Amino acid sequence: MADVSFQDVTKQFAEGTLAVKGLSLAIPDGEFMILVGPSGCGKTTALRLVAGLETATSGTITIAGRAVTHLSPRDRDIAMVFQNYALYPHMSVQRNLAFGLRQRHVPRDEVERRVAAMSAMLGLDELLRRRPAQLSGGQRQRVAMGRALVREPKAFLLDEPLSNLDAKLRVQMRAELKRIHQRLNITTIYVTHDQVEAMTLGDRLAVISGGELQQVGTPQDVYEHPANVFVAHFIGSPPMNLLRATASAGRAQAGDLSVELAHVPDGPCVLGIRPESLSLMAPDDPRPSLDFDIEVVEPLGGELLAHGFVNGRLASPDASEETPLFTGDSESRAEVTVKLDGRLRLKAGERVRLAVHAGEVYAFDAASGAALIG
Repeated sequence: MADVSFQDVTKQFAEGTLAVKGLSLAIPDGEFMILVGPSGCGKTTALRLVAGLETATSGTITIAGRAVTHLSPRDRDIAMVFQNYALYPHMSVQRNLAFGLRQRHVPRDEVERRVAAMSAMLGLDELLRRRPAQLSGGQRQRVAMGRALVREPKAFLLDEPLSNLDAKLRVQMRAELKRIHQRLNITTIYVTHDQVEAMTLGDRLAVISGGELQQVGTPQDVYEHPANVFVAHFIGSPPMNLLRATASAGRAQAGDLSVELAHVPDGPCVLGIRPESLSLMAPDDPRPSLDFDIEVVEPLGGELLAHGFVNGRLASPDASEETPLFTGDSESRAEVTVKLDGRLRLKAGERVRLAVHAGEVYAFDAASGAALIG
């Protein structure tokens, strides 16, 4: 096992695409690090740079304190699991597990010991004679992970390994991955665009957008203290509601909503409110509130999602342009989402009053998108 470090790493492809921009990130020994961001943000390129499948244009990558930037993949002592599993179809599970060890000329007794131990840990003992075509998606995924882990690499790299599985199996495999990491404590870098996956799996998250690192922190810290409006909108399901606002004398006004935010300087800003930070307003509730016209209700059992409109202007996640969904005669209306108790019986077409939970309104600079911290 080993630490992995990016030091001002940039990757520009021959046609001019700048995929990774000055990435600096330290991943301690044994950590489960998640690289998360939208498609095309550069997270997979960053992973491939660690694996040696891409070469950095500039900067340094180290594994266990050794610079590996220009080493071949086989000299880096890492193992990688891809989205498509990449199992050898003509080999049994047992031979797939042992293949990498035999290529490295590991003694036969040691190969058998490691394969037996990994098979037992991943519950593959009854499948060892089968070929990949005879396995389910989850079983193939376990074989792919076992083939990588049996080598006992310094670092374990996973590129969206669960994206081909159905929803129920993804949940099961997430738990399996966490158990494996807890048992082996191997340095792991995991790439995903699914922020729920990122929140549930990682020790820390590295949120990436446009090839640039936006924020690094524990899942809860990134959720509760987003560094900018992009992170705030990307981390959380459903996404944070973003409204254009104007601040004056310690208060911010966004359509009907007026909230006290003493730390926000006068002028335009963006207010962020998570769907779970809104609730139906009770009589005599003193909290800030706003009218909400329900358009769609999604019952989810213990909770429900309501989508609708409030008076105000919607802000885009980059906070650089106003994007009102449509404008009426005198004011704009913005679409927002609310997460409520599933026992409520709400209908499309209703108008309700929503209260905002105290202390759960975020503010961001309208020009840069940076969080305005109180």
